[in-house]
Amino acid sequence: MDVLISGITGLIGRALAGQLATAGHRVAGLSRARGTDNLHWDPETGELDVAQLEGFDAVVHLAGESIASGRWTASKKAHILDSRVRGTRLLAEALAKLPQPPSVLVVASAIGYYGHRPGEELDEASAPGDGFLAEVCRQWEAAADPAREAGMRTVHSRFGMVLSPKGGALKPLLLTARLGLAGPIGHGKQVWSWVALDDVAGALVHILSTPGLAGPVNLVGPTPIAQREFAATLASVLRRPAVMPLPAFAARLVLGQMADELLLPSQQVRPAKLDASGYPFRFPELEPALQAMLAAA
Repeated sequence: MDVLISGITGLIGRALAGQLATAGHRVAGLSRARGTDNLHWDPETGELDVAQLEGFDAVVHLAGESIASGRWTASKKAHILDSRVRGTRLLAEALAKLPQPPSVLVVASAIGYYGHRPGEELDEASAPGDGFLAEVCRQWEAAADPAREAGMRTVHSRFGMVLSPKGGALKPLLLTARLGLAGPIGHGKQVWSWVALDDVAGALVHILSTPGLAGPVNLVGPTPIAQREFAATLASVLRRPAVMPLPAFAARLVLGQMADELLLPSQQVRPAKLDASGYPFRFPELEPALQAMLAAA
């Protein structure tokens, strides 16, 4: 396949491009940076040459403002929402104008769609939740409607907590764990739905090549885990203690609303569609996943 990836320089974009290239596919990037080998666009100004999108079999849209960098001020939250909705709509509308559009468009989303749902097991049929991230995800996914209406198979990959020592959620957790500070956050009973970066890229390749997958697809591993168990497992792999708790009020003091939507909510999410379509997880269990990641780091 000829695959176009926006956000190709990010953590997931690099991993996906590597797996696609290894499998023999041709990969191109869509980037705001000029003077590179990537195709150029600018979602903020609406700059996108439709003609340069011709000839691709698949498009994976990963670009968007990071949700984990900096406190969620009003302007930061507006930029998080706008970067996702505006970029997705611009790309979807451009692809819909092509005489021969790609057969599939995969757009990033997140399990933040489900909100804080303690005690529930969630799959792709579950209703949306409440909160800022849930609203972002609803609008983000709806922004791809022009592609769907043009007949493209459109997939919303709802990412869980992506684990890699190179970035994402694991990098800051590793820092605190190595200092012996990786204890429970809040009461520690909240369920974290995680996925190894290798499985993120592998599942995206699987989605591209599986025509029956469309709509929301939960991109999480099969074994969600309570946060206190996550912390204990990470500490054990690093051979460090995990006794220093981070009270909920302290997390909120440091991170504000981000703590309530990223660290403290409980989301027990199942990869129902990936399981049903036969995707073989490389790292279904947390401890072997962490051991493999840290050995390769």
